[in-house]
Amino acid sequence: MSSPHVLVLTGARDPHADRVAALLAGRGARVTVFDPPDFPVAASVELAYEPGGPVRRVLRTRDAAVDLDAVTALWWRRPSGPASAHPELTDPAVAGYAAKECHALMTGLWENLPCRQVPARESVFRRAGDKAAQLALAVELGFAVPDTVITTDPEAFLDFHDRHDGRIVTKPFQVPFADGVGGDLHVQRLCEPVSARDVAYARGLRFCPVIVQELVPKRVELRVTVVGRRIFAAEIHSQEANRTGLDWRCYDTGVTPHRPHELSPDVAARCLALTDRLGLAYGAIDLILTPDGRHVFLEINPNGQWLWIESLTGLPISEAVCDYLLEGA
Repeated sequence: MSSPHVLVLTGARDPHADRVAALLAGRGARVTVFDPPDFPVAASVELAYEPGGPVRRVLRTRDAAVDLDAVTALWWRRPSGPASAHPELTDPAVAGYAAKECHALMTGLWENLPCRQVPARESVFRRAGDKAAQLALAVELGFAVPDTVITTDPEAFLDFHDRHDGRIVTKPFQVPFADGVGGDLHVQRLCEPVSARDVAYARGLRFCPVIVQELVPKRVELRVTVVGRRIFAAEIHSQEANRTGLDWRCYDTGVTPHRPHELSPDVAARCLALTDRLGLAYGAIDLILTPDGRHVFLEINPNGQWLWIESLTGLPISEAVCDYLLEGA
């Protein structure tokens, strides 16, 4: 058995990566942390193919030369961006070409590493993030889902609004952040109630798709974190705080109780089936537990956060991630 060597792809100031890296190191694993945008300015790559010989893949950073074929697990955490062009390239056309080439090399490099990858190979977890596909799969697996329309059609939006007497919410289809809105403003879009102004300006939907859903009553919200075959479910009592009533991501943890939750066997089986069908070794699933006991699926984040859940509930999610990465050795 080879000595464990885990490559973590993430940006600076990632406490999740720091936590798991410390656990890995404490169990004797070598840990290399690399942020893809460091290539090609602060890192280089060599791929060598010899007739009849093995492939040699080497990543050289300022700190070390990494034999990528000796890496036993690759953890796609949260890189700060793709590979980019070298700043010495001042011609925009040349820089654009170089950036595409660098990005293509990095993408293929990670995709083809013959090791365990968490949450999955990039092509797999990017596809798994498609919210429309998630909803369709959830229905197939027997989850309840909110009545939903994803549209750029103002009339479809208005019909949906009337059908639910205005008790609807909107969500971004993919990107929850927008930079440069109104200058340098950084805007975060979460789950938002639909206002009279939204109805009046429904024609603006022509420019960008939106997810529109009925407002589902909540007893509690559930964050179900799947790591391999292990399940960690937590109750988020979002209805006990005004700020989190619509979306617990408007964090107010001081007045929002979090507790471990025991899923029923059938719901747990559906959660595992969901990650299996999506090809994920890790996934953070958001459910609503309604007052009448239904489990309503909202979405799954293939790379969702968990440290606050661990801190407030004691669920050993970091240990589970560490275990899974080491099992690749």
